[in-house]
Amino acid sequence: METIPFWLQLLALLLLMLLSAFFSISETAMMALNRFRLGHLVREGRRGARRAAGLLGQTERLLGTILLGNNIANTALTAIVTALAIRYFGDDDRVILVATTLVALLLIVFCEITPKVIGATFPERIALPASYPLSLLMRALAPAVWAVNLLVGRLLRAAGVSAEAQQAPNVSLEELRTIVLESGGFMPAKHRSILLNLLDLEQIAVDDVMVPRHRIEALDLATDPRSIREQLATCFHNKLPVFEGEINRVVGMLHVRRALGLLQHESFDADDLRAVLTEPYFVPSGTPVFRQLQFFQENRQRIGLVIDEYGEVLGLVTLEDIIEEIIGEFTTTAPGGDAALQWVDDEVTVDGAAPLRELNRRLGTHFPLDGPRTLNGLLLETLRELPEAATSVRYGPLVVEIQQIEDRLIRSVRLRRRPSELSPHAAEDDERAF
Repeated sequence: METIPFWLQLLALLLLMLLSAFFSISETAMMALNRFRLGHLVREGRRGARRAAGLLGQTERLLGTILLGNNIANTALTAIVTALAIRYFGDDDRVILVATTLVALLLIVFCEITPKVIGATFPERIALPASYPLSLLMRALAPAVWAVNLLVGRLLRAAGVSAEAQQAPNVSLEELRTIVLESGGFMPAKHRSILLNLLDLEQIAVDDVMVPRHRIEALDLATDPRSIREQLATCFHNKLPVFEGEINRVVGMLHVRRALGLLQHESFDADDLRAVLTEPYFVPSGTPVFRQLQFFQENRQRIGLVIDEYGEVLGLVTLEDIIEEIIGEFTTTAPGGDAALQWVDDEVTVDGAAPLRELNRRLGTHFPLDGPRTLNGLLLETLRELPEAATSVRYGPLVVEIQQIEDRLIRSVRLRRRPSELSPHAAEDDERAF
């Protein structure tokens, strides 16, 4: 060291600090790279992205090269500073202590914390250009890295850890949902809503989106021809289920357009309709909505009757119902639906058989969806008895008042929104709080 000029030693110290900082910033930037963004850049043909992806594909060798180079630079830096201190200030314990402390501070501030913070902040800007020198260093240090990794591998096996079993983690649906939720301003709100609804399709069944049995518009062949003519002339839908006497005795599906020509015949009767019926398509209760969407596509169907294990009709599900779950409500409303389902002075009257999912979507309520599917079912589960009219139940800031009960079913319910800060003791005497 005595024959080396002082300025050359200082230059060596500076170069070693830069080298140590390079390894630190490169390591953090490479590990902080967004893998999805990197894959997108690779598909665009970015050369640096391809090189970075190749390095990350052999993470063990990459980390071995970075850590080996970083430790060599830090060790050399410590040795040079210690030698300079001894040369100029003497071989004393206090001199060595001060020199070691100074080196530790330099390494922590300029070679560790600062570079790593910068690398974590701008991973793409740093990792892609740094991939070229890193690939050269990987080839240059390959023998040393191989020897070190061989020793490390044996130590890991002795400890019962298998590095080969580690694979790139797959993204779960919940993680993908979180990615969409955190997309912020990078994605329009409507697009984000559609993606979230699409991810939820696997978690809901056809029972959650079907038209309930009592709201199905269907044609009964057991009625007189005049009633059939009137229903066909005024029906809202283009395709109707056709039954005979009782809804569970479905005999087919009728395309209304095919039947319009039959209405011109004076001798029109039920047998004429039977000739133009098509086979009904049945859907088992509990079928996931996303799977049913695939079944509709595979079977070239657009409408199906939901049945339970006993073959009884529970409701009707259409392709449009599933699409509405993804993109939201359409502008048209079928008979039995409520086009004016909206708050008026913080109040709204709804059908007791209204699905909870529909109420949550259209009114912004937060009824639980892990139990009963209709408001009637939720109220009966909460009260554990058939209530009387004028009974009220509170769900948070929402008061649900039962208005009409008929045939052991809650037919009409009024919802009232209340400020969340109101005390439960402010409720009316006839309200029950749950």
